[in-house]
Amino acid sequence: MRRISLAAAIALAPIAALLGPAPVDAQQERIQAEAQRNSCIRCHRVIDERRYSDPVREYVNDVHYSAGFGCVTCHGGDSRTLEKPRSKDPDLGYIGIPEIEDVPDLCARCHADPDFMKRYAPGMRTDQMARYRTSVHGRRLVELGDTKVAVCTSCHTAHAIRPADDPESSVHPPTVAETCGACHADSSYMAEFAIPTNQVDEYHRSVHWTMMEEGDLSAPTCNDCHGNHGAAPPEVEWVGAVCGQCHSAEEALFSLSGHPEAFVRLGRPGCAGCHGNHSIAQASDSMLGLKGGSLCVDCHEADEPEGKAAVAMRDLIEKLKLERHRSDSLLEAAEGAGLEVSQAMFELEDATNALVLARANTHAAEVDSVRARVEEGLQITGRAWERGKAAFRDLRNRRLGLAVSSGVILLLIVGIVLKIREMEAEGGERDG
Repeated sequence: MRRISLAAAIALAPIAALLGPAPVDAQQERIQAEAQRNSCIRCHRVIDERRYSDPVREYVNDVHYSAGFGCVTCHGGDSRTLEKPRSKDPDLGYIGIPEIEDVPDLCARCHADPDFMKRYAPGMRTDQMARYRTSVHGRRLVELGDTKVAVCTSCHTAHAIRPADDPESSVHPPTVAETCGACHADSSYMAEFAIPTNQVDEYHRSVHWTMMEEGDLSAPTCNDCHGNHGAAPPEVEWVGAVCGQCHSAEEALFSLSGHPEAFVRLGRPGCAGCHGNHSIAQASDSMLGLKGGSLCVDCHEADEPEGKAAVAMRDLIEKLKLERHRSDSLLEAAEGAGLEVSQAMFELEDATNALVLARANTHAAEVDSVRARVEEGLQITGRAWERGKAAFRDLRNRRLGLAVSSGVILLLIVGIVLKIREMEAEGGERDG
């Protein structure tokens, strides 16, 4: 029956194309236009089973279709004929649905050929296949024959491939976690690998995901840390280098401390040892010191030099925060009173920068480096405080001057009034 239905579809497709309803959107227009020259699309678009018809609707929006590549580019055969034996002739390269293990090589026929890719996407890298072979996915596929691993179509899809900057792409930054999670968040699928499946849930609680939701597409997602074609979990000894791609200042300072060596000995993965990996919370000053919520207490005691250093760094930062807030409040009050303090408020932002740098310097675990930044900030807050006080002194002096001037004027007015009355009284006596 399926063969009869397919034969009928092939026979009626030209008539349907002529007599069918007008296209309702641009996608249908593309499908109908392509159906006139591509027998694969002409037949598959009218098959009831979605596994055959969905690829047609998807492919007319695919980057390969836009570049002029038809179905036979990947599937082989002859799309110029409606004769099934010839359209699916193995001698013409017809392979139908590629086997999972063959997909990387199939894609690499074009994507690993620099000369070919220069004609269509000169800026695209052509080492994806080489990098894939170094990945956990690629090694398991090649060395173990494991077909449950990700291949090209697992992430990019088979027929709906779009540029990464297209919001509908499966590899658009906000969608990457969902794409990876199709396997890695499926506990039954991942059961045999003994890998946790809560990474996506944890990532959705992280500051990185919060940034992504707020529209910052540069925020890290799965492939930024694990890689994409060369995907691999960061090893303990080089997690810091991965985080340092974005947090370069902190990574450089951290490398100067004694923590990297100690963390490796403890099996604690660098930055992730304190900040976590997938569920990275917004960094806060409460992480520093030995009070409740501190991370330092995991390894250090209050009577140890390292514990005392943690407390000292926290105290320095709290002092700068307090002084900055105090000066800022004074300047805001002065501005509210109509005083000109805009320059002082602008310069006070340098104290904020000093505070940021002081926080970054805690990664070096050196009290003196934090103190140096804090002292720079305190000098700025001190100047801002004095300028705010000077503005209020000037206001008081102006108010005092105004009061004195008003008093003098009032006395003059009273004197004049009294003099007028006296003159009026004298004139009245003369008249009498």
